[in-house]
Amino acid sequence: MQVDDFDKKILCEIQKDASLSVSAIAERVSLSPTPCWRRLQRLEREGFIDGRVTLLNQERVGLELTVFVMIRTNQHNRAWLERFNAAVGKFPEIVEVNRLAGEYDYLLKVITRNNAAYDTFYKNFIDEIELSDVTSCFSMEQIKYSTELPLGVIA
Repeated sequence: MQVDDFDKKILCEIQKDASLSVSAIAERVSLSPTPCWRRLQRLEREGFIDGRVTLLNQERVGLELTVFVMIRTNQHNRAWLERFNAAVGKFPEIVEVNRLAGEYDYLLKVITRNNAAYDTFYKNFIDEIELSDVTSCFSMEQIKYSTELPLGVIA
């Protein structure tokens, strides 16, 4: 299904604030509440909306360290991939995993309390799965962070 301009506007609004009422969304996108509600229901039913969350302040909750972990492996078979997927699933500190093309095979985003907590995580993680190279890059400052998809760039 294609999305029209009203659908895009609705999606943009709920990306900014998922707690908005249907009436508030309708007002912001220039629709009446009932058609807006129907569109929201359809967008959710058709898989455009994966879920609604509350974003927490990472530092305020005591998770002050973000580490990007670049991984190389010599194993590129299905069995290893299944073990890797199972291993990353065991660690709540791993909040994002991407398979890459290029010099590294995987990029993990890991969030922990501090260096000591990361060291513990690291030792436990490398015990779980065989890796050929692990490089940890510690974030010094987050310049930009957004959970909003850039819907304005799609036709």
